[in-house]
Amino acid sequence: MKSILRKRPSDRLGENDEQSELSDSLDYHFIEELKQTKISLLLHENHEFIKAMFQECSDVVVREFEIEPHIPALLLFVDGLTNTQLLNETMKSLMLLGGGETSIDRIAGTILPVSQTQISDNYGDLLVSVLGGDTALLVEGNAKAILLGIRGTEKRSVGEPETETVVRGPKEGFVESIRTNTSMIRRKLKTPRLKMKSMSVGKESNTALVICYLDDLAMPSLVEEVVKRIEQIKIDAIIESGMIEELIQDDAYSPFPQIQYTERPDVIASALLQGRVAILVDGTPFALVVPFVFIQVMQASEDYYERFQIGTLLRLLRYIFLFLSLTAPALYVAITTYHHELLPTTLMLSVAAAREAIPFPAVVEAFIMEITFEALREAGIRLPKAVGSAVSILGALVVGQAAVQAGIVSAPIVIVVSITGIASFTIPRYNGAIAIRMLRFPFLIVASVFGFYGIIFCLMILFGHMANLRSFGVPYLSPLGPLSAGDLQDSLIRSPSWAMEKRPAFMAIQDTQHMDHKLPQQIKEDGGVDGSRIQHEHKASEEGKSNDSS
Repeated sequence: MKSILRKRPSDRLGENDEQSELSDSLDYHFIEELKQTKISLLLHENHEFIKAMFQECSDVVVREFEIEPHIPALLLFVDGLTNTQLLNETMKSLMLLGGGETSIDRIAGTILPVSQTQISDNYGDLLVSVLGGDTALLVEGNAKAILLGIRGTEKRSVGEPETETVVRGPKEGFVESIRTNTSMIRRKLKTPRLKMKSMSVGKESNTALVICYLDDLAMPSLVEEVVKRIEQIKIDAIIESGMIEELIQDDAYSPFPQIQYTERPDVIASALLQGRVAILVDGTPFALVVPFVFIQVMQASEDYYERFQIGTLLRLLRYIFLFLSLTAPALYVAITTYHHELLPTTLMLSVAAAREAIPFPAVVEAFIMEITFEALREAGIRLPKAVGSAVSILGALVVGQAAVQAGIVSAPIVIVVSITGIASFTIPRYNGAIAIRMLRFPFLIVASVFGFYGIIFCLMILFGHMANLRSFGVPYLSPLGPLSAGDLQDSLIRSPSWAMEKRPAFMAIQDTQHMDHKLPQQIKEDGGVDGSRIQHEHKASEEGKSNDSS
């Protein structure tokens, strides 16, 4: 057993390349090696192995005691990850109510006051369980250990998500505890079809993650692909779900997000109902959803909680502002540099007068304001909330006004950059908004050289790149390219809920039927529109009075 522990990275300095490569592989499969190491029948051997494995780990506690009458045993747990009260009750039941019982199976079934127990015969499962917050019980004469599910870590309470706020809709968001997050999803989808496959990633962190899907909707090939990509991750540690997102996405060099992240359980539930797969990572409130297409960048969960007319209006506004956020500075530079005839004469004279004393060309002027605005936005995010918003707003006003008065930039470019910044805030997905902000600068450079022709050329390259993107096999521009006419009712617009009978056709899914549309028709047939068949209270009282008078 000790040979596994003696194999440290520092021992490989004198090895040749082949041995070093093999040792690296063994390090990544350290847990798998430990799973081949069986627990000994002799408690003192187990104790020595555990002490060697957790040497200089002050937070790992090995508590030796005796089960009545005089049967050696030990508890292994991590201080701070275990519920101390339940641990004390467990020890009390073992020390006072043991009755001389030595069999691990009997102890787990009749004595322990713990609802969640698991039997393990190897050190791999024991290590992962203990470092995850469980407690291991080993008893003399047993080549097995009981893993007690008595975790008690401190965790943040469920609150409203800060990155995806809504006026109408659920106000609960994910937290850093993965089991709290899975419970919130289970509360919304109360079906045994909801599957949650547990995995762990990271040589040193052994970060727990859960793959969620509905097995009657999600295609098995999609689930297998997600599992395959995660299993191929070889890394020291996974700290946040963004690390997994970057490792398993289809095109790492594309600025566009190909995996959705969210901290809202209702968004995850809706995605699962469309045949998608969710990935929950322990230690972060942000869950991942695959596959992900571009139209989802422009969709907010509130679109489905308000009337469809409101949702359609908001979506159309977002697409208009998306275009402005991407091209407004480039259009300003192109017009003021090459295409003056596109502006009315009065407006063109006004812009020319404002730029008369400016020492820089339009493109430099635009770059100065864009970079300043981005710096103020970043400062507002990093500063404490109490002063962050004030600094960003006041900074933009003061700097913009001072720059205009100093003759560094003109007033029109301040207006254009302000509109561009406001437009970028209307994009619901933060990672999508960042991609548009990044692409704004290449558009600006090309527009300063080629004018409108450069902007059109950039748009063609951009659409070609997006058409070539895939997210787990799904075209990124679906349902627009390739065209899926039936799915357009939930793309640029939001059709009524009763009209969306089918799930998205561009998604490979086992069951395409979502709902039927008979309810609105039935209401009309029953006279529910004018209320002729509904007996209202005031009408009934008037009829009663007329009967009494007669």
